[in-house]
Amino acid sequence: MSLYLRDATFIDWRTLEFTRGDLEVDEGDGGGIRLAEEIPAYGCVYDCGGRLVTKAFVIGHHHIYSALARGMPAPKRTPRNFVEILELIWWNIDRKLDAAMIRSCAQVVALEAALHGCTFIIDHHASPGAPSDSLHIIAEALDEIGISHLLCYELSDRDGAGARDAGLRETEAYLRQRPGLVGLHASFTVKDELLERAVGMARDFKTGVHIHVAEAASDEEHCMAEHGCTVAERLERAGALESTATLLAHCLHLTPAERAIVQDSNAWVVHNTQSNQNNNVGRFDPKGLGDRIFIGTDGMHSDVLAATRAMYLEGQAAGGLAPLAAYRRMRRVHDYLEANRIPGDGENNLVILDYPPPTPLTPENFPGHMMYGLSSRHVHAVISDGRVIMRDRQVLSADVSEVLAEARVQAQRLWEML
Repeated sequence: MSLYLRDATFIDWRTLEFTRGDLEVDEGDGGGIRLAEEIPAYGCVYDCGGRLVTKAFVIGHHHIYSALARGMPAPKRTPRNFVEILELIWWNIDRKLDAAMIRSCAQVVALEAALHGCTFIIDHHASPGAPSDSLHIIAEALDEIGISHLLCYELSDRDGAGARDAGLRETEAYLRQRPGLVGLHASFTVKDELLERAVGMARDFKTGVHIHVAEAASDEEHCMAEHGCTVAERLERAGALESTATLLAHCLHLTPAERAIVQDSNAWVVHNTQSNQNNNVGRFDPKGLGDRIFIGTDGMHSDVLAATRAMYLEGQAAGGLAPLAAYRRMRRVHDYLEANRIPGDGENNLVILDYPPPTPLTPENFPGHMMYGLSSRHVHAVISDGRVIMRDRQVLSADVSEVLAEARVQAQRLWEML
């Protein structure tokens, strides 16, 4: 059954062309949209009142498992570097997660994604203490809210062979049922055997690898000391860069030669500005990487507009980034999903923005309004696969107060274990 959007100001996400009129929106995965000549008397109608309507947003790299960390107790001592941030905070958290906590994390992130205009999340999950069914739990929780997804489990040797093999089993079980990626933590926690097995699994399932690359200089230093090559060289030799579905998160400390390897490969790069700033690991430089770059939040939050603005402002320190270029980078993730035939990001995923501009709004200056005016507070409604999942800042597909109350219970359980 179609949904009709009455009196919409539709903005084509590719061309930025504005069209005022009524829209017919197909229901279901991969559905389309079109101008409606008339709205049938029996039609399901949403009155936009002239509001802006455009394609919904996608988070290109997330860590859903971090959702219960907000406000948590400080670590036993202050981390002195990036590896200690992982050891004292994030690895301490992910080892404590159980099924109930994982489900709460996914529910909270799904709610916040919907409120911020996002209908698709690419996630990188870790729960070495409870790997079995973890991806399935996340998928089901996101499905319930109406958030599409591309998931992976973060494989690593850091917790021993047992945890490694359990992660491999969960990855294989999930890929037999749903589209996904083969996750790896980072080169410095992945031995050669695991890298080979992960790349082989990705080939078997015709998908890609999702890995953190050169997030800190220590990743490169470890790779040179242990393997006699840089991280990108190691991944290239292993065949990890062959797939058009492969994602390389961060890529901050690449050499010029590595940048050429990445640009000449089929892999995509995910830029995570605010996480890089939070961990003080460096500033992203797109030079020499090509144009297969899009935006993630790395578990910081689920607000793509905020992440885009942060990326845009950071870009001013690297010679300037035009608003249109920042907008294009935000939207590049749709090209990645389409190129790899990943379901869930059809044209019938839309965000309705209640944004009364204080200055003229045109196709030419819309990116400027996005960088300096639009924010998540303007997200009025969200349509996922042709269904309204949020309207008037109210998520319709879940009992929000119940989800948040349960999350607080699970957060308290987690914090008591830290």
